[in-house]
Amino acid sequence: MSALDLILRLVKPGDTVLAGDDLYGGTNRLLGWLGTDGGVKVIHCNTSDAAALAPFLIPGQNKVTMVLLESPTNPMLKIADIAAIVEIVRAGAPDALIVADNTMMSPYLQRPLDLGVDICYDSGTKFLSGHHDLMAGIVTARTEEVGKRLSWFVNAMGTALAPFDCFLLLRGLKTLPLRMDRQQASCNLIATYLHTLGFKVHYPGLKADPGHELHFKQATGAGGVMSFETGDVVLSEGIVSGTRIWGISVSFGAVNSLISMPCLMSHASIPAHLRAERGLPEDLIRLCIGIEDPHDLIDDLETSLLDSGAIRSKPSAPFIDTFHALPTPLHANEEWVIKRAQTFERVRPSASDISAALAEITLREEEAVKEEIAVSAPGKVILFGEHAVVHGVTGIAASVDLRCYGVLTSSPPSTTSSSKVTLVLPDLEFSQTWESSVLPWDLAPSWSIDTAPIALDEILLNRVEELAEASSGPREKVSVAAFLYLLVLLGTGRDQSSVTFTARSALPMGAGLGSSAAYSTCISLALLLHHKVITPPRLPAPATAQHIHISHNGRRAIDAASIEIIDKWAFLSEKVIHGNPSGIDNAVSVRGGAVAFRKTTPQRGEGGMEGMKSFASVRFLITDSRVGRDTKSLVAGVGARLAKEPEVIEPILEAIQSISDEAKRCLSDAEMGREELIEGLESLITENHLHLAALGVSHPSLEKIISLTSSAPFNLHTKLTGAGGGGCAVTLIPDHLPASVLDTLVASLASAGFAPYLTAVGGSGVGFLHADQRVAGLAAGHLKSGLETEPTVELDAWAKGRGKWGYA
Repeated sequence: MSALDLILRLVKPGDTVLAGDDLYGGTNRLLGWLGTDGGVKVIHCNTSDAAALAPFLIPGQNKVTMVLLESPTNPMLKIADIAAIVEIVRAGAPDALIVADNTMMSPYLQRPLDLGVDICYDSGTKFLSGHHDLMAGIVTARTEEVGKRLSWFVNAMGTALAPFDCFLLLRGLKTLPLRMDRQQASCNLIATYLHTLGFKVHYPGLKADPGHELHFKQATGAGGVMSFETGDVVLSEGIVSGTRIWGISVSFGAVNSLISMPCLMSHASIPAHLRAERGLPEDLIRLCIGIEDPHDLIDDLETSLLDSGAIRSKPSAPFIDTFHALPTPLHANEEWVIKRAQTFERVRPSASDISAALAEITLREEEAVKEEIAVSAPGKVILFGEHAVVHGVTGIAASVDLRCYGVLTSSPPSTTSSSKVTLVLPDLEFSQTWESSVLPWDLAPSWSIDTAPIALDEILLNRVEELAEASSGPREKVSVAAFLYLLVLLGTGRDQSSVTFTARSALPMGAGLGSSAAYSTCISLALLLHHKVITPPRLPAPATAQHIHISHNGRRAIDAASIEIIDKWAFLSEKVIHGNPSGIDNAVSVRGGAVAFRKTTPQRGEGGMEGMKSFASVRFLITDSRVGRDTKSLVAGVGARLAKEPEVIEPILEAIQSISDEAKRCLSDAEMGREELIEGLESLITENHLHLAALGVSHPSLEKIISLTSSAPFNLHTKLTGAGGGGCAVTLIPDHLPASVLDTLVASLASAGFAPYLTAVGGSGVGFLHADQRVAGLAAGHLKSGLETEPTVELDAWAKGRGKWGYA
């Protein structure tokens, strides 16, 4: 993985990586981070169909600078026509680097550089070493120019392999041909055995495999890894757990044989809906063959197949002696394997058996689900005053109607198994489960509603951060820590049932729009409702002849006291994530609307926060530049200029203060007409951005967005938001702008490499789905599965279609 990380250093923000759709789970995880945090667009496509790449390589549509593929793929062993892909990429994106992960083959069986690939990398931990006693990555380049670029990073990052590990790797290479010859010979026997039994086998060494002919045009062997499908997840679990010689592990390529279920192990970090979209079967079993006697391996696998009920002996079939049918393991032949398999028959469940089993599973799941809580919270956008806020200038922040959604499902403790806690973050392709018994319930300090904790408990925090350390990336780690901290603290002394929390966001993550605060608000409300610290209010009764109910669309459903409690816990979660947050993001995410806030400073006196009216009908276009930001250095830069050039910077800060004061008056003026309000905000937006640019916190990408939106025929007003330095820009959309012009603007921004989001600003705060007013017929678990699979752009519409929501 550090080898792939090294290669991906050649990709820059704004570039596109075109990758296969069947990749090692760690590769998917790193590419997912690159897409969410690195400003890089990642597209997955079926690389086993070379023509499928062509639509993504049309000049001007995607800036493809790297194509990443595996052949055979892991774990479906699909074959890519490497030479054909090279030809297609060279025609559509001649400057793109073509990268191949050759770990499944090793250079002994396949040499992608000879087929035109620019960079080839292998996990030296696997076949090259062959003994699972070191971790190493090998990167090779076709040209000296690319090799020098990679070498520079190795030197700069200090990732060169240690001398003793080099010795171990060189030792392993001496036996590579001997090991691989034995491993693929045994693998071919086992694949033939399972194929003869009637299982769907994925292995290019089989003549029946769809990739067989192509694979042997570009490789000299099929390798020592294969996979097969049983048709049933529970059956696969029984087979895997029933073997004795086969070790249950996620690695491969060593002298010992391993067995695993990718969807539960190596590829578990890929969300279930993405696995389904990419055709990765949940019941898939991967076999990684070592150098043991193939008779022993088949004998052990056969025993597990029999014990699990996957196969049974044919009553009239003769017994084939495992140990004497072949002269030596090295002279094993397919004829004996086929005869051996023909003494058994595969046990295939009937359609009625499958239907009954599915019905029983569904019934168990419905009975097991104790509750399903759906919540949502808005992000925030800073409309005026950013950067100057640090120096005591008033900032204006408002909720943005791109929301984070969460679903908490819980079930009562089982009598046969321990309770479990699961966090699912599909946007990050992340899922992790903990046994409830490993959580530090005993470390949580006591509290009451009246004394809801404000400060973090360092002992509890250290423990949950240790649990989070196993997570894949920095964003996952803080998300896990915040969730577990609140879960343990709120759950102390209460019913510790099995809990799963799933969160999705319509916000562009990492763009300074308060996505962490929206997440914190969602987990806070969900857990507070789950533990009944607060109770959801009842909706107003239907209108009667005596009383006409005037709908507020749910905006007054959460009372003031509950809002204060939710905010305290959301702020606590933000402390876990950020250490020392301002409290503004969670305040806006909980309450909605807009707030004016100011930091206490010697120059401008006492600070504070003041709420303002909601102005949700004002449309804004938020455009994510997809360029990473360094907030700390930007803030430090303004501070340094203020200290060095107070006569230049102080007047700018005073001007921004005047803008914020005027914006506050506009947004608080109930009598101001709509057109007058919009015109006033437009002029303030333009003026504010000019001052921020003078402070040096703008960015070329933001200036490009401003230039595009302000030019004819759009003539709109745009400014940076948040911390600048990339990040996002906000554009006010007046009522009179024709829909066709707006569509043209959105398309223009997208074609320029930006991500535009049309939304409203100043709307409702935190919300929850009323349990008694959901759409009729929603089965248990429906909200969780829907949230996991719904496209991001459809999240808001999906949520509104689930039933009636109540908001702050």
